[in-house]
Amino acid sequence: MKVGEQAVYLARLKGMSKQDALAKLKAWFVKFEMTAWWDKKVEELSKGMQQKVQFIVTVLHEPKLLILDEPFSGFDPINVELIKGELLRLKKQGTTIILSTHNMASVEELCDNITLINQSKAVLEGNVNELRHSFKEHSWEVKFQGKDEDIRNSLNGKFELLDFTLVNNLTVARIKIPETLSSNDLIKAMLPVSNILGFSEILPSMSEIFISAVTRTNPTKKA
Repeated sequence: MKVGEQAVYLARLKGMSKQDALAKLKAWFVKFEMTAWWDKKVEELSKGMQQKVQFIVTVLHEPKLLILDEPFSGFDPINVELIKGELLRLKKQGTTIILSTHNMASVEELCDNITLINQSKAVLEGNVNELRHSFKEHSWEVKFQGKDEDIRNSLNGKFELLDFTLVNNLTVARIKIPETLSSNDLIKAMLPVSNILGFSEILPSMSEIFISAVTRTNPTKKA
């Protein structure tokens, strides 16, 4: 079958009229820059093109529930962003999306709630933002102008300096604050010897949380 023919056939199976299916498919093929593939044979499609067609046919009838398994597999970065944009649009419209993926960066961008599964068991679940805050280690990133040695001295052993890096002529320090002190205490210590230009809390990535959760539930498993 030709790509367009099969797409229309699958849309009809989902209850769409031929006229409605054709109109919507043509619009999607334009959006995904696939119009030249409408009359190609299905077997001529690359893996990325196959994924695009599968995605279009899956969302064409605007389902209330969408279940996706590794939807970004086979895509280059440009098409990954295209698919992400469409998923966020569907999410905003009220579609419930269940996403299975090993790509933790996508989880942070797309998901409200997650369940981490290891060896067929749920090891962690909850709201993404709440989980990232629950796993934080009270560390902060500080961008400043000043001498590194002066900063080291200002910390005076009260704060743990994790590392220094130079970014665009600015020094970026990652500093861990003990639970007995606050971020205000760190700012007060640094202000006399530096010009602070940026100050933000470091939250763990979902990849770091996954490794931590798996290691905690299975200590013999190496990260």
